[in-house]
Amino acid sequence: MIGQKTLRPNRVPVILDTDIGTDIDDTWALALALRSPELEVRLVTSVTQDTLYRARLIARLLDVAGAAHISIGIGPRSDQSDPWVQPQASWVQGYGIEDYPGPVRRDGVGALIETVMRSATPVTIVALGPLTNVAAALNHEPRIAERARFVGVHGCLRHSHRPGGRIIAEYNVRADVAAARKVFAAPWDKTITPLDTCRRVILDGQRYQRVLESSDPLCRAVIENYRAWAADETFFDQYDPQRSSSILFDTVAVYLAFDDAWLRMEDLPIGVTDDGLTRIDANGSVVRCAMEWCDLTAYQHFLTRRLMGKRI
Repeated sequence: MIGQKTLRPNRVPVILDTDIGTDIDDTWALALALRSPELEVRLVTSVTQDTLYRARLIARLLDVAGAAHISIGIGPRSDQSDPWVQPQASWVQGYGIEDYPGPVRRDGVGALIETVMRSATPVTIVALGPLTNVAAALNHEPRIAERARFVGVHGCLRHSHRPGGRIIAEYNVRADVAAARKVFAAPWDKTITPLDTCRRVILDGQRYQRVLESSDPLCRAVIENYRAWAADETFFDQYDPQRSSSILFDTVAVYLAFDDAWLRMEDLPIGVTDDGLTRIDANGSVVRCAMEWCDLTAYQHFLTRRLMGKRI
């Protein structure tokens, strides 16, 4: 059974803001959100770079999962001269956003604001990528901070997954420093899983094989996307989809939307440097940070069963 310490008795209204389609962990995280009965996913928004490509991935995954009632919001497209990496493009070849039978909003930021402001109960915004959309929403409608809480995969405070565990400028912060500062400074409840904890989540051995061999349509879609991602030369041969997952950073934020019993949390003042480093800074805003695992094995077991559609 999942931890009882902070389990919420009612379904948590959720907006998932994701840069799905670059690293594969967003795909696993979306599947986990859809498989978590504690959550009511009301909106999924795409953020940064080619947000239409990302929205198509969201749409087909929701469609496969039988969740086409969920709204999709397409975030602003980034200005970028270099080619975008789209390792999962083959999975949505021939699937256009117009093929999605559910509601699609071209103004993703507006959809985020509207979803928060119209909700009768506070909404949890789960951010899995750079904070461009969330910061834009705060700029347009600061009152969302009174009606929402924030959970994100952001920062690196004491340890990373790089050699020696050295502290690095984590991508989601580094990609839009101004947005990260805006979101961290906003007067709302803030929770993050920095690299200190989310870097440790991998499924391997029997757990991974159960997901790999599952006939469940959503599990199969996740593995199909993982194979496409791993085959892209951008990611070399670091991961073998026959043996284990890659690092599933983003799944931890989905878990934190409704529970934290398997993590040790600390309230820390966080500042962001110009080059995207997150520092424990007495002048920073207080953020609830998942700093260590109390029971990583229990989380991995939970994640495996949830992905396979089994309640814990």
